[in-house]
Amino acid sequence: MSGTPGRPLSAELSEQLLSVAVDILADEGWGKLNSDRVAARAHAGKAGIYRRWPTMAAMARSAVGRFTLVRVPPDQGSLRDDLAALVDRWRRPLDREERAAASLVGAARHEEDLRAGLEAALVRPLAAAVQIIGAREAERGQEVPAARLALLSSVIEAFWWQRFTSAHGPMSREEVQHVLDDVLLPVVAPDEERAPV
Repeated sequence: MSGTPGRPLSAELSEQLLSVAVDILADEGWGKLNSDRVAARAHAGKAGIYRRWPTMAAMARSAVGRFTLVRVPPDQGSLRDDLAALVDRWRRPLDREERAAASLVGAARHEEDLRAGLEAALVRPLAAAVQIIGAREAERGQEVPAARLALLSSVIEAFWWQRFTSAHGPMSREEVQHVLDDVLLPVVAPDEERAPV
């Protein structure tokens, strides 16, 4: 939140403005987020918006960047079960925060603020979750090489973006299990433990 010299910014109004921005992103999409719409819905002045965020992209970054769209699952006792718990979200429809983030995916290719918001909301939490899952597996006596964990994180991230942009809707339990067993586990399983192709 940048702000300008003068009267202190109201934290309550900032929260209200961000909540309205999330609603617009989730329900109408990035293309409909503008200062007129936010001001009207929040019953606030446009000056109050621009004192906080110089652009709508900066506002969207602040709104989405506060989300944590990937959470570390509790220890499930095995690598497979930890990964299953991590991606279980794929079986449910997108919630409000996910819809807001999903609305930014295309535009983020050309807009640094939007990329940064998605990085904070999804990319970094996902990478951290995969590292924690890898550390758990190491504690069980099965070290996963760093390069494989990095690849695993990239593959899961790709599926997450697909989930955000697909018209298919949530995956079925069977589809998630297929991705888990045929795509994700082979990335981290030692070569000798992989099933023959």
